[in-house]
This record gives sequence, structure tokens and C-alpha cells, in this order.
Amino acid sequence: MSFALFRGPLSCSLRLPSQRLLATVAHPEGLTGTSLIRHDWTRQEIQGIYDSPLLDLAFRAATIHRQNHDPSKIQLCTLMNIKTGGCSEDCSYCSQSSRYSTPTTASKLLDVEPVLEAARTAKANGSTRFCMGAAWRDLAGRKRGFERILKMVREVRGMGMEVCTTLGMLSPEQARQLKEAGLTAYNHNLDTSREFYPKVITTRSYDERLDTISAVREAGISVCSGGILGLGESDQDRVGLIYEVSNMPEHPESFPVNALVPIQGTPLENNERVPYHTLVRTIATARIVLPGTIIRLAAGRNTLSESEQAMCFMSGANAVFTGEKMLTTPCSPWDEDKAMMSRWGLEGMGSFEQKSVARKEGLGAALRGDGTPKQSSEVITPN
Repeated sequence: MSFALFRGPLSCSLRLPSQRLLATVAHPEGLTGTSLIRHDWTRQEIQGIYDSPLLDLAFRAATIHRQNHDPSKIQLCTLMNIKTGGCSEDCSYCSQSSRYSTPTTASKLLDVEPVLEAARTAKANGSTRFCMGAAWRDLAGRKRGFERILKMVREVRGMGMEVCTTLGMLSPEQARQLKEAGLTAYNHNLDTSREFYPKVITTRSYDERLDTISAVREAGISVCSGGILGLGESDQDRVGLIYEVSNMPEHPESFPVNALVPIQGTPLENNERVPYHTLVRTIATARIVLPGTIIRLAAGRNTLSESEQAMCFMSGANAVFTGEKMLTTPCSPWDEDKAMMSRWGLEGMGSFEQKSVARKEGLGAALRGDGTPKQSSEVITPN
């Protein structure tokens, strides 16, 4: 097998007669193509994948990645904090909780124009998804603030970008209004396994998180839900997180993998950074179990060397946060990321290029990065 054949995108490689050589690769049971996505994984199965030799695990994940995604594409996303601090939750990793004394200062919800200016800057730098986060438990009693956010969503969507928000818990009606405003995705992380979760957060239950995800999904909004590594969890808890999302009625369109950035003043300020091999192992396992999902390399990426990031991409990660910063933690800047991607032969994914997202948006074809429909010759479709 030539390197060029193995690396090539699905749409091209399927048209090559020599692609039959891939039949010599031992495909994981139940994942021999793009049509089979399982929702009945057991924890034991996922644990077996997670515990396999790391290089074998990475190779298996890379194979499945190439069956389901164009390996030359990385989605560039920018995350903006539109309302900082003062949150009533007690998430033990978060500097925005009002329960802890941290360097983060509480502020009010931003006006619309500064947010739109940030979105324009992000788009000019190659980001095709713009995410907005507000440090709230929920939207109860925030009618005027919610109306302002709906306007932000409409305006950013009008730029041809994918729009994501994370606003705490949502009701089905609030999810419906966000969908009508043009929201593409909603982020609501499970953070960790069901068993370990109460050791991290006590002010919101695991089932409440799942209820919000259900409301988002039923409204026709793409789900972005992943976790944080380095909370003090075990390997079994990392497997438990992947197990939870793999058994949802629909796999999340996006699965963020965050490495804890310990912040002074939070209960986890003295936690050690998660080992790099654990990060790779989690990404690769998620890629195998969630073959059609975007695996998003999120918080803590700025601590990785370029070669370490490349290994994450080889193991199935195909999205990053890029820009000035994430919510309250450092982020790799656009120029550095674009230079790195150029060195590795990677390019940015266009808006609505992920097939599952395009379907939820009612698009018969993916869109270009500027939000206009691609011609049929530009759309990647398997034979």
C-alpha cells in the first residue's frame, strides 16, 4: 500500500482500483464502512479498545478516520466568552464559578456588536465555526439576555458561519428558539463518567445534562458533547464517558476532548496535567467508537508540541479551537495554527462540510467556507 493511497480522502480513494488493497487491513468488527454506526457498545468492548497497544490503537483509529472523513481537513473553531464569571454552579475545574476565588472577574453579557466583530475576525482568519459561551446555570429569568443572544446567533449565521453556543441547561422551548434563529450546534459536555461525575459537580445532575442534550437533539440542533481529562478520573471513567455518548440515540456531531488546565483558586488547582499518551488513547478510542463524529482537540492543546498534535490528528482528531483564547484558558493563535497545518499538509474544513451537520441544516449539499452551496463536483460523496 502506498502512503498516498492510505492518506487520500475517501472520495478519491474509492475510485482507485488499487483501493482493493485495503481489504488486507483487518477492519474492526462492525465498522467496515461509513454506513454502520453502532449504538450498542458495551463498556467492556470500549475498555478493550482503550487498553490495546497504543500504536495498534492509533493505526486502527487512523484507518477508521480515513473511511469516514477526509484526513486532510481540520475544522477551525473560535470560542468567545460572551458572559464571564458569576456562575452559581460548583464545577470544581472552572474559574467562572462564584464559589471560588479565582483570577476571573465576573462581567455582564456583552453587547451584540463586539461579538459580531469578533466573529468577523475569526472568519477572516479561517475559522468556520464561531462558538459563544455564557457562564450561566440556565436561562431562567434571562429573557432580555436570551433575546440578545438570539440576535447574535442570527447575525453570525448570516455571515455564512456555523454557530455554536453553550449557555447551561436549556428547555425544549429555548432549544426551539435557538434553532429558529439559525443555531448550528449546542455544546453541553458530560465532562466524565456517570460514576465519577458527582466528585466533580454537585449542583447539576448527570441526568439534567442528558435532558438538555435531548432537548437540543429534538430541536434539530447538532450536539457537541465531550469531556475533560485530568479531573482525577481513572481510565475506566474515560471509557465510561465514551460509553455514555456512544449509546445516545444519535452520536454527537462533535466530541471535544479537553485536557484540564488547572486554575488557581479552584479545587483542582493542584491536579497534574493529563499524560500525553492518555490524551492520544482517548482520542483514538473515541474515533473508533464514534466514526462519524468530529473529534475536537480543545482546552490544553497549547501545551502540546507540534509533533504531539500531529499524533492526535493521526489518531482521529479533526477539529481544533484557534484564536486569541478559549473561555478563560489559553488558545493557540490563528497564525501559528495555519503555519502548522501548512507544514503537515492540512487545510481548513468549510462551513457545513460535515455531512451530518449539513443534513440537520436541511442542505442537500455541503457549503463552501463562505456559506454558499458547493457545486455537485465539489461535494465529497462515496461511490
